[in-house]
Amino acid sequence: MGFFEKLMSWLFNSGKKVNVLVVGLDNSGKTTIIERLKPSAKQSLEVAPTVGFSVDEFKKGALTFQVFDMSGAGRYRSLWEEYYREAEAVIFVIDSGDKIRTVVAKDEIDQMLRHPQLRKVPILFFANKKDLPTALTPVELACALQLEDIRDRPWQIVPSNALLGEGLDAGTDWLAERLSN
Repeated sequence: MGFFEKLMSWLFNSGKKVNVLVVGLDNSGKTTIIERLKPSAKQSLEVAPTVGFSVDEFKKGALTFQVFDMSGAGRYRSLWEEYYREAEAVIFVIDSGDKIRTVVAKDEIDQMLRHPQLRKVPILFFANKKDLPTALTPVELACALQLEDIRDRPWQIVPSNALLGEGLDAGTDWLAERLSN
């Protein structure tokens, strides 16, 4: 994309608000990621597990991401689908160091992908906690989750470390580009 197209895209998308659903199993780092994406003056010093859901915002370029941080605890996962209709994108956070629960994450991803109200929305997968010695690489996670089978929507998997903010810009840049087009 040339300079003129970027400028026009920025001008015409200025102030555009997009609804993004942030999901994943409990303790995967969803809330920490959202906190790190907010301006430092608005970041919380302590992050507590999300009960139910919370709504927050952060800016990425000309877009304002209104994020719905959904609890990943088993008893709350059924609430995710209540927000699918309004979602323009999904961020799915995976604890790449928790190999045992990768199977549970795959089941949740498969169920989400089958839902008719989430057709064609882009999905950003954060392979979080990449710093852990037991962490699977993004390629290993993509294979375990069979992400290569997703052919009806754009998706990307990005390694991240939410505590340090690593990988978060790369992932949200990709998502912002998809939502701006």
